[in-house]
Amino acid sequence: MNCWKTVDINKEFGPNRINLLSLLTGLMSFLIIYLPFSIIHGTHELKDHGFVPLMMILFLLPAMHRLMHILPLVLLYKRVRVTFKFRKRFTPTFTYQCTSKLSKQTSIIMALAPTFLITMPALMMSFIFPGYFAYLVLFAAVNIGLSFSDFLYLNQFARAPRRCVISNSKSGYDILIQRPEL
Repeated sequence: MNCWKTVDINKEFGPNRINLLSLLTGLMSFLIIYLPFSIIHGTHELKDHGFVPLMMILFLLPAMHRLMHILPLVLLYKRVRVTFKFRKRFTPTFTYQCTSKLSKQTSIIMALAPTFLITMPALMMSFIFPGYFAYLVLFAAVNIGLSFSDFLYLNQFARAPRRCVISNSKSGYDILIQRPEL
């Protein structure tokens, strides 16, 4: 196997730029999504359960986002090493390392999983429960912001050759292609 490309978005863009663009993406998605939903649910009364439940849900959202990346790998019977830890002794997070190589399709499914399993259901539920649409739209927008780096990886995966194999490295992903026979 030859390495076609090593993808490390932190090295390519820098963590500060990724965090800033992620924040701006989440903010813009909230503004773009909230306006049509507020027009649709204009006269419904919003239900308020306070600031603490909202903060708890937003606090646990990054861990749920990571779990949604792990879920397709588990369902496809891939070997995954998962470690649960607290970042700075306070924020719960999961880190995962896929010990087997993944196909291009599996990598794309893994990158899109939080969008399909968190953002889309939150947007659908905001239609069904008009009293909670503001919370659900905020939840979806924060997840879109968290998915910004996933979309950068997805862009690289989509450009990769059709029969490539993608493996985890410590800093990102290695896209490998089969060495031609001589």
